[in-house]
Amino acid sequence: MSRPEALQSALDRYKEVLADMSTPEAASDPKTLETLGRELSDLEPIARLSERLDELRQEAADLKEMASGESGELAEMAAMELDEIKPKLEAAEAEMEELLVPKDPTDARDAIIEIRSGAGGDEAALFAGDLFELYNKFAANKGWKVEVMDLSEGTAGGFREITFALKGKGVFGEMKFEGGTHRVQRVPSTESQGRIHTSAATVAVLPEAEELDVELRAQDMRIDVYRSSGPGGQSVNTTDSAVRITHIPTGLVVSIQDEKSQHKNRDKALRVLRSRLYQLKRDEADAERSAMRNEMVGSGDRSGKIRTYNWPQGRVTDHRLEGDDKNHALQNILDGNLDPIIHALHLADRASRMDDAG
Repeated sequence: MSRPEALQSALDRYKEVLADMSTPEAASDPKTLETLGRELSDLEPIARLSERLDELRQEAADLKEMASGESGELAEMAAMELDEIKPKLEAAEAEMEELLVPKDPTDARDAIIEIRSGAGGDEAALFAGDLFELYNKFAANKGWKVEVMDLSEGTAGGFREITFALKGKGVFGEMKFEGGTHRVQRVPSTESQGRIHTSAATVAVLPEAEELDVELRAQDMRIDVYRSSGPGGQSVNTTDSAVRITHIPTGLVVSIQDEKSQHKNRDKALRVLRSRLYQLKRDEADAERSAMRNEMVGSGDRSGKIRTYNWPQGRVTDHRLEGDDKNHALQNILDGNLDPIIHALHLADRASRMDDAG
């Protein structure tokens, strides 16, 4: 779709949404009204800017005509005013380009994060714990709520794996580029020779799915219950409160044992399973476009090494970025100040989406 076509389509939809919101049907259905309201808030800036662009273009055309058709002082004044308007017009056109880039509605959702220790044994589990603390601090900076859903502690600390939800405004849009393999280089506390070890942890970021997004049929699931266990496998509960759900068509397995209540563990497991299936559906529907875009900015693909945390050099390197955006102070990142990296990844992603939409 060309830019003029995309703009006209957005303006037409803006009028439709305004009309739909004034119907008795919408007024009597809060859910519909909320959905239309969200769409209107996305379209309104386009409609307002379109009016502003029309005014600027008309003004520029009038001044151009005066500058070429008049003589003496009037022509000179018109030419000067035209020079003043041109940067405003260019800025407004650039803003419109950005507004017309297709948005991912999933960006507004909450997210479920899964961190798993990889190669590196105890040190990898400790690093998984460091990543969880990093995201905890980032969430606090953003005013998000953190809900731990399940965890398995490492024998020396940290986590073999931990699953948690982040709730707040625009969580998935902020977190989605954190998915991938995170690598750490440092001297473990148990290393007597001072040698640097390399360990890794994987992060998966899922948009939290709603019940309407994915149908979970009873015949497609096998639900097993068992006693929860702690580090080393010892039983920490005398009842079968842990829940494992297997989604038979896809083979996906979710295990939750964080709560003492089997019912609560089952609900959490269903939330995680639903979100994994929703992401699977998104990946399949968006495979070709994602493949092109992720060459630049990566994705939730766990196989891709996205970032290295180098303790001896006090540096974090994001391998998807270039130039000044690539390297960052380690302590600043560990304190939860991820915004510079996330902002740079969003700019790269937006440039790629503008190319796709162009």
